[in-house]
Amino acid sequence: MTAIDLNADLGEGFGRWRLTDDEQLLSVVTSANVACGFHAGDPVTMRRVCELAAARGVRIGAQVSYRDLAGFGRRAMDVPSAELAAEVAYQIGALEVFARAAGTRVSYVKPHGALYNRVVHDEEQATAVVEGVLLADAALPVLGLPGSRLLEAAGKAGLEPVTEAFADRAYTEESTLVPRGQEGAVVTDPEAVVERSLGLAREHAVVARSGARIGVEARSLCLHGDTPGAVELARRVRERLESSGVRVEAFV
Repeated sequence: MTAIDLNADLGEGFGRWRLTDDEQLLSVVTSANVACGFHAGDPVTMRRVCELAAARGVRIGAQVSYRDLAGFGRRAMDVPSAELAAEVAYQIGALEVFARAAGTRVSYVKPHGALYNRVVHDEEQATAVVEGVLLADAALPVLGLPGSRLLEAAGKAGLEPVTEAFADRAYTEESTLVPRGQEGAVVTDPEAVVERSLGLAREHAVVARSGARIGVEARSLCLHGDTPGAVELARRVRERLESSGVRVEAFV
């Protein structure tokens, strides 16, 4: 039976402000990418999400980013390699405290936003992220885009590289994500997202923005939690996958 993990970005709030419906999404996904305070999140939020995830048996991942709270981690930044490695380790360590307090552990690492896109092609920044993971825990898998410099660097360093796909993001013919600033970068039609999810899980393929069908091998499928109707859409995706014979389970 085909199996796939469902992950979502959670804990993306700060203080009294909350962007994601963490409790409801945690009833659907199998892996939670928890913001570690650099693009969103704060200690109280991180602790709450870890407790909720642990209670539901959802795996906790550290979603590390550039230090860009005002820009939600989506602005391009130039950070020296040594500084980036230290900041990645710092974010993982902070989340690990709350994961352990909840009776579980951080299970993997995933970059966010501008950092995620940067390490697709930038070998130096990708290597710095991997060095940060190694500083924190040399046993942590790294989640990223297939064919990225990040996963290549992770594999060379002895970390487990885990591929992921996005049902609600447009792809280029080179199997990279269309930048968010471009028209059509986000797929907003719920039925299209559901169908793309099924195609990615069962056929390992998706239709690019150009109309070409491209291959995308992925062990995890990302469901964005900050889009309107995110919870209902996530439920529809999971229901469609399971009714079509796809087993939904954590990759770790």
